[in-house]
Amino acid sequence: MKRIRDNYNHTIYASYIGYITQAIINNFIPLLFLTFQRSYHISLDKIALLVSLNFGVQLIVDFLAAKFVDRIGYRISIVCAHVLCCAGLLGLSVFPDVFPDAYAGIVAAVMLYAVGGGLIEVLVSPIVEACPTDKKEGAMSLLHSFYCWGHVFVVLMSTLFFTLVGIENWRILSCLWAIVPLVNCFYFMAVPIQVLVEDGQGMSIGQLLKNKVFWILFLLMLCAGASEQGMSQWASAFAENGLGVSKTVGDLAGPCAFAIFMGCSRLFYGKFSEKIKLQKFMLLSCGLCVFSYILAGLAPLPFFNLVGCALCGLSVGIMWPGSFSMAAKALNRGGTAMFALLALAGDLGCSSGPAVVGFVSEALGGNLKLGVLAAIGFPILLAFGIGLCRKNTAPQLSEAADIHVADVE
Repeated sequence: MKRIRDNYNHTIYASYIGYITQAIINNFIPLLFLTFQRSYHISLDKIALLVSLNFGVQLIVDFLAAKFVDRIGYRISIVCAHVLCCAGLLGLSVFPDVFPDAYAGIVAAVMLYAVGGGLIEVLVSPIVEACPTDKKEGAMSLLHSFYCWGHVFVVLMSTLFFTLVGIENWRILSCLWAIVPLVNCFYFMAVPIQVLVEDGQGMSIGQLLKNKVFWILFLLMLCAGASEQGMSQWASAFAENGLGVSKTVGDLAGPCAFAIFMGCSRLFYGKFSEKIKLQKFMLLSCGLCVFSYILAGLAPLPFFNLVGCALCGLSVGIMWPGSFSMAAKALNRGGTAMFALLALAGDLGCSSGPAVVGFVSEALGGNLKLGVLAAIGFPILLAFGIGLCRKNTAPQLSEAADIHVADVE
């Protein structure tokens, strides 16, 4: 136990598992979209609202966390986050059958684990950023790659479970997934944790909201979340329903391929971050993202639609961690409040992207290919935001001081 408490590698490992937990709560329920539709007779637009609700609750938590996390402390907050995620996953297996309305039960479970997911999103990045490590941009990209590997793990293990045990037993799998946050909450009780900025020295919410650079970074995070989740959340249903393949093939060829390519992108940048300029890499990614959405939505053959889905994962990989890294450099006194508000922006994008796809698909008679194509505006807007950021952050970056780190032990 003493080795764990003195070793920041364990802090990073626990943070990796934190993002795996985040991947579970964001990506398990989309595998059940069509199952919910068939079993509980829930329409596509109401299913789309589940995604919006998940990220909507997370963004509310992001905003509130900017006010209370520093007062409560990182450790208590991150442990409570994992407890809530565990409770929500357990509730997902129980609530639909005990509530008068099954959809209301699903909504209650989603809201419960969304609170935990919002706290994880706010806390994990600054916890790792505060660890005494080199190559901060690479470390941030590597951290976020574990969300992708968690996504792949969720899809593969869920698909294997559905194949061997049957999708009608999905409630059992939901309980099994709850073990991950349960174990990690005990891990976070033991690891050393630091904060980015000493108490009272970070920028306040008011100062951030008056800062022009912050709003550019806010736009980047919003578009990053929308570009990623607009494809990711609908990848399984897109492959199964829109392309006419089986659920097993749909899960593997859709969200699994998407997550693998996204993880490879983050792993690549994590390894070669010192040799690659972040903003140029992000601009190239935006161009590839636009192409991938066009390929997924307009290509005449299903194979090329699936290739577009996978390439989208490759293109969006750097967007979220890259935006965090740009923010840490441009506003190095932003502290917890900045990370919380940027997480809010990202979750706002994660909510709006899938919602746009769902509502456009429903309006066009359930055509998911055209619904997916409707999200193409997000990477275009992201590229525009990067250009604004390059123009406006040069003075801040040249004058940036080292980030102050204070141990909370």
